Formats: sequence, C-alpha cells, structure tokens
Amino acid sequence: MRIGIVVDSACDLPPEWLEAAGIVLLPVTVRIGDAELVDLRDPQATLGFIQAHGERGHSAETAAFPADRIKSLFLDQLVIDYDYVFCLTVARSRSQIHDNAAHASYAILNEYRQPRSAAGHATPFSLRVIDSQQVFAGQGILPVEAVRLREAEASAPEIRSRLEFLAGRSYTYMVPRDLGYLRARTRHRGDRSVSLLAATLGGALDIKPILHCHQGETGPVGKVRGFEPAAQKLFDCAIERVREGLLTPTLCLSYGGELDVMRALPHYDRLIGTCREHGIEVFETVMSLSGMVNVGPGALTIGFAAPPHAFV
Repeated sequence: MRIGIVVDSACDLPPEWLEAAGIVLLPVTVRIGDAELVDLRDPQATLGFIQAHGERGHSAETAAFPADRIKSLFLDQLVIDYDYVFCLTVARSRSQIHDNAAHASYAILNEYRQPRSAAGHATPFSLRVIDSQQVFAGQGILPVEAVRLREAEASAPEIRSRLEFLAGRSYTYMVPRDLGYLRARTRHRGDRSVSLLAATLGGALDIKPILHCHQGETGPVGKVRGFEPAAQKLFDCAIERVREGLLTPTLCLSYGGELDVMRALPHYDRLIGTCREHGIEVFETVMSLSGMVNVGPGALTIGFAAPPHAFV
C-alpha cells in the first residue's frame, strides 16, 4: 500500500527532511500590512520576512490553506499517487487548518473514483485527518513517527492507531523572548492569557514564562528570570524526560531565529549528548513563519512524546 503524509507549514521540522521523506505541505499565508508571504518552510525566506516586517508582526494575519484548495490538491495529485493518506494538522484549538482539511475530506472521498480510475487504479482510496493536538516543535512528533512506521511497512490501521495514541501524549514547551510582543499578539487574536500586569512585570524584571501545550491546551507551567536561564531550564526538563524514557526516539527543537544562536544556549550541548546516549534522533529547524508571528522572534520550543510528568 502506498501511504502518503501531509502536514501544514506550521509543523516545525527541517525542510530538507520533509522533502526527503516525500511529505506534502499545506502552506499558511502570512500578511503584515501590505506585505505577504506564503510559508513554504524556507528558513531564509522566513528570517528575511521577519527582519523586514517583524516590528509589526503582532498585527499579522494568517490564512490557513482553504478547504477548496485542499480538495483540489488531493483530487489532482494525492488520490493518484497514494492509496492511503494521513493529514496531520496543527492543534485544532489553535488553527482553522484541521477543520478545513476535515471539510475537504468529505468531498474527496466522494469524488476520488473518477480521477483514480483514469490513472489506472481500481482499488479504494482512504484519507485520515488527525489533529496533532500540538504546536511548534511538538507538531513534528507525529510525521516523524508516521515515516518510521511507513518504512517499517506497518499497515495503515497500525499507523493510524499509533498516531492517535501519540497525539494525546505529545508535549511542547516554549520560552518566548519578548513577553510584550506575546501580549500584543494574544490581544490581537482576542486571547487574554497574557495579562498587562504580567507583561509589564516581565519586561521590568526580565521574567520569562515557560509555556506548555498538551492535548491542544496551552498555558504557563513556570517562570524564570532571564531568557538564557529559562532556556537552560527547558533543556534540563528535556534531558530528564529523555533519561526517564520517551515514547518515540524523537526530540524536536525550533527557534525563532538563526539556529547557531539556539546552539549556543546553556545546556544545549548536554541535551544533544544525552539524546545521543539514549538513541534519540534530534530534529532542529527555524520556527515556521506563522509560529514566529504568533509568539515573536527569538522564541525557543521543544517537543517530544512522553508519559505524564510534571515540569520542574
């Protein structure tokens, strides 16, 4: 069975890995004033756009790949190239992408027979849209696992069961660099989770919140004075989780800027060494453009799948 994998461009995985794995991308469009960029996970284009327009990033508008274009992509290409496709989306609670894909799936499954038959395929086509329940680096866990299972020749039902299991057990932790930016962005989106008092005190005292996403829910789990100590605490948490045992041999990192800056943060080397000792593959990438406009340049995120745990 030919199994295809689709993700949206908010998924923080290296573009070269996505291309090598044959993963199909649903792009997100970002507009800041009159400037617009379609996010195709090109790190240099992302960094250039942020450098040129980032001071107004908190007012950016993002547009999810629309349902009609998802339908066209499948009917023109994917129903011919594959027998079963997994569409893995950013958390439904944070974006319209999942609902657009789910809406398109009904039409796709009703209309695939003619183009598939014309291409010489008599067997049925199947599609499963899965809410990753994750954002940023945490969204990368499911595609990596799907590729591993596909390479191991697992069946589509086996892959589906495993991905749905992991979606509820994936975690993202994040440290924003600029709390004022994050507050401005959340206000623009109508999200009051970062209060004026927190933003003001955070700026005055250089307090950085550590934010957490699990099962589609986001919120703070800690706070540390200074970005570098907060990043160190994030890495230390990941080191502990790796030592305790992850549910997949995968750890994802994303950073809202040049990766060399992330690699110079305290305890980054310890984390990489610990992952190497425990057979954990590390994926590093520049954060997606849609991610960067939502949390601000310079943010650090880390994602993995693990048993329930407390952030300490």
